[in-house]
Amino acid sequence: MIENEIFKALADPTRRAIFEKLAAGGMNASALREGIAISQPAMSQHLSVLRGAGLVREERQGRFVNYEVDPEGLALIAQWLAKYRAYWPQRIEALKGLLKEMDQ
Repeated sequence: MIENEIFKALADPTRRAIFEKLAAGGMNASALREGIAISQPAMSQHLSVLRGAGLVREERQGRFVNYEVDPEGLALIAQWLAKYRAYWPQRIEALKGLLKEMDQ
């Protein structure tokens, strides 16, 4: 299941930080490393995991590689979350009712 790969990729705090930086706009690996204390090989490995999960794509421009968030990966996350969107309001209302009963 691709959702497993997505959530496994985002479970790592460094990869989440990289993904959040890319959500602000595309950039190369050197720019991504700014503010994150990791080596270039570690950055490459994290980007590889994010690409493998379909969350990030790369675009070569000459000898440089720019990375950006892949909208298709975001769509998969949105689809997964949509399955639970109807569930939570019902559960919250039930919890509110239970808490009111407990207060009485």
